[in-house]
This record gives sequence, C-alpha cells and structure tokens, in this order.
Amino acid sequence: MSDLVTTDDLFFARAGLERSRVEGIVDDALNGADDGELFLEYRQSESVVIDDGKIKSAAFDTAQGFGLRAVADEATGYAHASELSEAALRRASDTVKAVHAGGTGAMAVDPSGTNVSLYADDNPLGLVPFEDKVDLLTEMDTYARSRDERVKQVSASLSGEWQAVQILRAGGHRVADIRPLVRLSISVVVERDGRMETGSFGTGGRTVYDTYLEPETWKTGVDEALRQALVNLESVPAPAGEMPVVLGPGWPGILLHEAIGHGLEGDFNRKKTSAFAGLLGERVASKGVTVVDDGTLGERRGSLSVDDEGTPTQNTVLIEDGILKGYMQDRMNARLMGVAGTGNGRRQSYAHAPIPRMTNTYMLAGDHDPDEVLASVDNGIYAVSFGGGQVDITSGKFVFSCTEAYRIENGKVAAPVKGAMLIGNGPDVLTRVSMIGNDMQLDPGIGTCGKDGQGVPVGVGQPTLKIDELTVGGTSV
Repeated sequence: MSDLVTTDDLFFARAGLERSRVEGIVDDALNGADDGELFLEYRQSESVVIDDGKIKSAAFDTAQGFGLRAVADEATGYAHASELSEAALRRASDTVKAVHAGGTGAMAVDPSGTNVSLYADDNPLGLVPFEDKVDLLTEMDTYARSRDERVKQVSASLSGEWQAVQILRAGGHRVADIRPLVRLSISVVVERDGRMETGSFGTGGRTVYDTYLEPETWKTGVDEALRQALVNLESVPAPAGEMPVVLGPGWPGILLHEAIGHGLEGDFNRKKTSAFAGLLGERVASKGVTVVDDGTLGERRGSLSVDDEGTPTQNTVLIEDGILKGYMQDRMNARLMGVAGTGNGRRQSYAHAPIPRMTNTYMLAGDHDPDEVLASVDNGIYAVSFGGGQVDITSGKFVFSCTEAYRIENGKVAAPVKGAMLIGNGPDVLTRVSMIGNDMQLDPGIGTCGKDGQGVPVGVGQPTLKIDELTVGGTSV
C-alpha cells in the first residue's frame, strides 16, 4: 500500500473530507501566489522514563492538524489548526491570501517526484506492549548496578513516534511520507569518596523498537554510559589556553553542525547574516575538508524521503576540498537566490512554517590513521564527546562544553579532564584543520537541532580531526 493511500485514509476518509474539495481550497488559497502548500500531519508519540528502577513518567500523545502557507516574493502567509475540517481550511485560505499582493502570480514549479523510501512505514508504538518497554528499562537499571558497586543512580528512557504527512500544492500535486522514529537513552551516576560523576549514551533512528530491545544493543549502551562515568571519576581539572585540539569521530560532529552547518543554510546567506555569505567558489577551509548534508541515508535519524515541502532529499556537497560549493535550501530561499532547492525545507509540526534545516551533516574521511593524528600532538586536548554549546551565526563564534576529554602528552592520550570548554570561530577553525582521520563515523542517532523555536531530529558525523590551535577554557593553567 502506498503512502498516499494510507494518508488519504487519515486525512480525508477519517476526517470526512472530500479530496477534490480540499484541492479546490488549496488552488484558491494559492491563486496569485509564488509558492505554497497545504501540509497535513498526523502524529502519535510516546515515552517511558525509569529513574532508579521506578517509572518516573509515561506519556502517550496523538496530534493532528494542518498548516496552509502562501508565499509571495519573500512574504509568507501561514495559518494552522488542529481541526481537520472544510470550514477550518477555508478560514485558513482567507488568512493566507493577504500576502498575494506582492507575488508574481506565476506558481513555482512543483518538486520532482521520488519513489525512494528510506525507512519502513511500520508504527513502532503499536508493535511492543507497554509492559515490555518498562521491563527493558528496568533490566537496564539492574544491569548497570550489577556492573559496578559505585553506580548510585540510573535513568533510562525509551521514546518513539509515528508521523504521517501529506503535502498538497496547487493543481493537485501531492506527496506523502510516513516516518517512524525511536530513541533509547541511559544515564549513570557513579560515586567514590563523596565525588559524583555522570556518563550517558543514546541511540536511535527511523525504525521500530526491535533492535533496541536486543540485549546486544542496550547492554552496549549501558556499558558505554558506565565507562564514561568512571572515566570522569578519574578526571583532573582541564588546562586553559591556546593549544592543539583533536576531535574524536562521530558525535563530536555536533561542533561542525552548530559552528559551521547553520552558517551554510540558505536563509542566513540570502540575508547575508552568515559568515559564509558571498563566498561561493572561494576557499573557506583547509584542503581535504569536504562537508556534505545527506538526507538520503537509510533509517538515519536526520533522514527524510521527502522534506516538509515535498522535495526529495539529496546528498548536497557544501564544502569540497576546502572550497565552498553550496548552501542548504528550502523552496523559498532557493527561488529568491536563483538556485535549485536541496530538500532541506523542514518544520517541527503543522503549526510551523518550513525553513532551511540540516538533515545528516558530516565531514568525509581523510587518509590519516587516528593514532597518527594523536601522535602529532605534544601537548593538547583530545575531545571525545560534547554537551551543550552556543553559537553566533553571524560571526561564527562558538563555545562548547566537553563531557569526555583527555590531555594529550607526547603524542599519547593521558589523563581525562573535567570542565574543558572549546572556544573559537567556526570559519576560522575550518582553516586550522591540519589532519583528517580515515575513521569517519556518524553519531549513534541522538541529535535534535533547534532553530527559530523549532526542533527537528538531525544526524552529525566526522572522522578524527586535528585543529592546530583552539582556545580551551579550563580551570587549570
């Protein structure tokens, strides 16, 4: 059964709507506009959290609604409602027509079609009984405590959602997608002689729960969280100053995502508020640095068969061998910049208008062995995992806290450090990359990106990287 047939039942038959009449409302709303669409969404979501062996919270939610958008030049009219009815759609149509005066009246070309599905349409929420989910999280708690007597607190969570969308444009053009998403997380607190430290791990993707119920999967996650906590228990104060920094593979790509990725989104560059604005074709990074945004990876957290405007996602080369090649585009910014869309128009829900957003953004591998990269540093920091951070898109300045990091002494990984902060400028850091490892990894499936008040699931990744000089904020000089 196709996604269109399945979503037709959700959005038309179940709601008592006639598709032809809805299409007529869309045609009327967009008559005279440059672009726009009706976005229909049905979403089920659930989560279970166990804290120290007891259920801390359990939630199940169902939401549905529509968002109707009309675009004229760079003005947007947007109306949304949780009521799926012809009356609500007509009220929304009357609202969005207000922007038509600035339009050309020539509707933008529809997105090209796609037959590629990057994930199954099974609903993970209905396949596993609630009791089995609770048993899994309880078993994770028991297992963590059995591994080490220093474990004092354990928190584990399992969450999932099933989202069905259909996107209608003027003239009856329709695209549908059904998107599963699950995530398993574990946090462990250990104590020794009054000192307490934390370690965590998470994994997930666009699939059902089966993989995460397997002991091989969840035990690996618990072991990793415990390992990180015990490492931090041995940590010493982080040094401060300018020094070489080696970033580990995988999740440290969150720094690349935040400090560089947002600056390569189309809206910031069209408005010239990005540090990368106007630099297409110019060198913005060291040779060997190639960065892509790829929404086509099967079952990855940031992947989409089509974006939230109905455009198929693609593998977009942003930086190639240090040269800026392109930006991530939604339909409006691509049209205004005179370029093709890249399938990066995303929204948190029907209540939000789409904007340019990343999918899975990562740096490609180089040709250096990771041990070779570490061996090249006499005195520096090896950053393996990150927590929170702050970035200024216009300047590219960032601050990131490390949740797992080590001293590098004479080319070897030495003592773990606590309190390390990486401080720098994204575009500047790209020019200081001197060695790129051959070990590119994607993150385990935990990223959520915030922009303009909207959160969407994303993926990040990178190989081991050496940055010749970066400011490290710490508590020891």
